[in-house]
Amino acid sequence: MVLCPECDAEIDVDEGDVDEGDSLSCDECGADLKVVSLTPLELEPEADDEEEEDEESFDEDDEEEEDDEEDEDWK
Repeated sequence: MVLCPECDAEIDVDEGDVDEGDSLSCDECGADLKVVSLTPLELEPEADDEEEEDEESFDEDDEEEEDDEEDEDWK
């Protein structure tokens, strides 16, 4: 048994049937979870793809702004 990190519900998981990196979902709250450790068995919420894409596009925008500022300094 392991607790859902989102809602603290007990999740019945056979530790012999999962590997690190496996995905599970909580029956109570529906959260998508990832196995991050086997000893002890630990789960964490899976990263949301949309959040990762937003962070990546934000980083790219920052780099473009820095490039524009550097170009202005050279003029």
